[in-house]
This record gives sequence, C-alpha cells and structure tokens, in this order.
Amino acid sequence: MMKGKVVLLTGGNSGIGKVAAVELAKMGAELTLVCRDRGRAEAAKSEIVSESGTSSVDLIIADLLLQREVRRAASEFLSSHKRLDVLINNAGSNFTKYSETEDGIESAMALNYFAPFLLTNLLLETLESSAPSRVVNVSSAAHFGAKLDLGDLNRRNDVGMGGLGSYGRSKLALIMFTYELARRMEGKGVTANSLHPGVVRTHIWAHSGTFSPLARLASSFMIGPEEGAKTTVYLASSPEVEGVTGKYFDKCRARPSSAESYDAKLAAELWDLSLKMTGLA
Repeated sequence: MMKGKVVLLTGGNSGIGKVAAVELAKMGAELTLVCRDRGRAEAAKSEIVSESGTSSVDLIIADLLLQREVRRAASEFLSSHKRLDVLINNAGSNFTKYSETEDGIESAMALNYFAPFLLTNLLLETLESSAPSRVVNVSSAAHFGAKLDLGDLNRRNDVGMGGLGSYGRSKLALIMFTYELARRMEGKGVTANSLHPGVVRTHIWAHSGTFSPLARLASSFMIGPEEGAKTTVYLASSPEVEGVTGKYFDKCRARPSSAESYDAKLAAELWDLSLKMTGLA
C-alpha cells in the first residue's frame, strides 16, 4: 500500500509517532523521523526496523521548538530526498508553566503550531511536485473552547491548568492552518487533514509538573499509543481518503471541529502573521 512512498514524520521516537512509524514501515514506506534526542531516536529506529522488518528508516535530529532547527531539518531532508509523499506533523507537547523560545514565541505555540507551519511551508514545493501527496497534522480535541487573539498569541497570563490553555490554543491554530492549507492547495494534488488521536497515555504528560497527580488519575481512562495512532496511519495511507482534504478526523471518521476553527478570515490572517513570525514573508 505504501511501498516506495516517502514519509517524513516528526516526533517518531515514542508514543503514537513511533507506533505510526512501525505501521507505515510495515506497509513499505520509506521513513524519515525528525526527533529531538539522538539517543532515544537511535533506540526507536532499532525498534522500528526490528518490528517492521525494513531498514528504510532515516533520522534527522532537531529541536523543533527552535525555528532555526526546523529550517535545518527541512534542509537536511531536501538534501537527500527529491520527493515527499506524506508529511506527518506529529511532534507536540504541553508546558505547564509559561516559557518562550529564542524566537520570542510561547513554547506550546512554537512547537505545536509554528513548527508544523514552518516545516510544511519549507517542504511545500516538494509536496506539490510529488502530488498526489498528503499533509497530516496531529491536533487534539483540546482545541474545543479555545480562542485565538492574533494581537497576543503568547497569552503570558493564560497558560491554564496544566498548560491546557496554551495547548488548546496551539492545537486550534494547527487546525485553522490545516484548513487554510487545504484551501490554498486546492487543485494542486496536496491534501491537508488534521486529527484528534484520542486522549493517549504518552510522555506528553511528563511536562505536566504540579498537574501530574491529576494526569496520573486521568491516565487510567486514557487509550494506549497503538489505538491512538490508528487515525494518523489511516490518513497517511488509506485509499479511502485519497483526495479528501480540509477535514478534522476522530477515530478514522471526519467530524466537525470547533466553531472557531472554521473562521476562514481569521485563518487567512493567522497565515499572514505566521509568515512574518517565521521569516517566510
């Protein structure tokens, strides 16, 4: 099904990213994983190769919190690949306390939204030349209830309990980006869809700090990474969604996202602002 397809997946060394990598490798995909920590990445690569029976797994080590690292990752990929069939923006986390990156962007927004925005745009020409191709953005149901203020994306005083305020806003921005990308790529053979993987028991809760007792309690109701990866793999590989674009998926079915996420005017304004904030303008 995916034999010979080139797939770039961020955050593939653990959780749903690693499970998705294994499943796509089993289908014959040629994988490149973008990971932050080399030791964990090498260990994950060994597991993926062992479990999938393929050796077509490359690594790019980059900290996607930093825009210069996103640029380097894109450059490194393009230096060795002429095509890209599927881009999976999976890497993400929550941050319980307010922090900013060297780019002056709140950390959750930087990792969960600006990194996918920048990486996708840097690879967009290759995605177009490889059409039909797919962009799969791993968002979250945490976007429900979130609102964006383009005049204050950082929201220094509104991180929320366990960082969920910032996290929800970043995932809303990611969905709005997905919809706007789908509009801009219409007729060009590049589809863009986002998804909610479910409330998955992964290392994302490691950043939860004082929120961790609640996280531990909630973990008993969470699903495992194997279940959480299903929609990602479906959107990346299934012929059922060939040509389907601009949708939000949950449990392998298109569902409505929040009312705020469908604000096309705000999405276009967010795109323009993001071009400036990533130096792409």
